[in-house]
Amino acid sequence: MSTPSARLIAAAQAAPTITDSLGRRLALRRLTALDKLRLFKAAGPALAHNQPWLGMAVLAASVAAIDDVPIPQPATEQQVEALVGRLGDVGIAAVGAALSENQLTSVDVATAAGN
Repeated sequence: MSTPSARLIAAAQAAPTITDSLGRRLALRRLTALDKLRLFKAAGPALAHNQPWLGMAVLAASVAAIDDVPIPQPATEQQVEALVGRLGDVGIAAVGAALSENQLTSVDVATAAGN
């Protein structure tokens, strides 16, 4: 039986890793259907219809670790915003470029949200 911490560490170690222009190593994760559902819940009813916010949230939630420090999946609007703030424009841009190149996530926010 593994602990939640052990699962986070194992997932972070198995994830593809990119480096942003600040030199930070960002380990990425593929968002599962459950991860996306939880992200919609964290967004709440108003933000779930806000495609720019949700798109940024998906990029941030796709980060499993920064410089080998595991990042838990955000579960609240505040946690999403804190992670976006931590990544900044540089980190979000690097994740977006990596996801579009590697197609680690195939989330179409409008379709996934049922809009």
